[in-house]
Amino acid sequence: MDNPIELVRLPRRGTLAAPILTGLVALLLSSGTLAQADGFERDAVGASPPAGWHCGVTGQGQPRWAVTADPGAPSPSRVLLQDGAGTFPWCVKDSTALADGFVEAKFKPIAGREDQAGGVVWRWKDGDHYYVARANALENNVSLYYTERGTRRTPKYLNTPVARGAWHTLRVEFTGTHIAVPLDGEQRIEMDDRHITGPGAVGVWTKADSVTAFDDFAHGARP
Repeated sequence: MDNPIELVRLPRRGTLAAPILTGLVALLLSSGTLAQADGFERDAVGASPPAGWHCGVTGQGQPRWAVTADPGAPSPSRVLLQDGAGTFPWCVKDSTALADGFVEAKFKPIAGREDQAGGVVWRWKDGDHYYVARANALENNVSLYYTERGTRRTPKYLNTPVARGAWHTLRVEFTGTHIAVPLDGEQRIEMDDRHITGPGAVGVWTKADSVTAFDDFAHGARP
């Protein structure tokens, strides 16, 4: 498991970073969980994968995950970018094992002819068994999937606008069989499903040729 969240020394009022860090701390404290966060600022540009992560693909392909500079990121100036291609590329945080809790990431769909998706995974056992919630700027929808034996199934999806080239916040809260998926602060999917149970890793996910950036990755277990 990760270490308990570190206390953050906030900059003086009036600085650019103060609202960013204040908002992040408020997010973690309001979640009611023991929370962790990663904005990739400690990783060198070009790190592939970032420290404490490992990446792969469900199916086939050659995904390419690396830390890159993005001055316009929610927490400037580094993000995790996927700009390769694969059936379902994923990148998960090492040493995480959550059965109940939350996972959240900010993502920006940048490009893709076949897909423009960004998602988060939880209860990840291996590359063939996990849950994923994703938003798609090409299809303008949000979907909940579970993957078993490498096959993706769709219990539920909802049509909703997802702007390309803009930052969005995707969150999943999961307790027992109950799953809730807010996008940009609005509940999009809420349902019960029992296909993937027990603890598993959390991380981020894309599809096909999606070029997608991720920032402000956060997760926490229910106490």
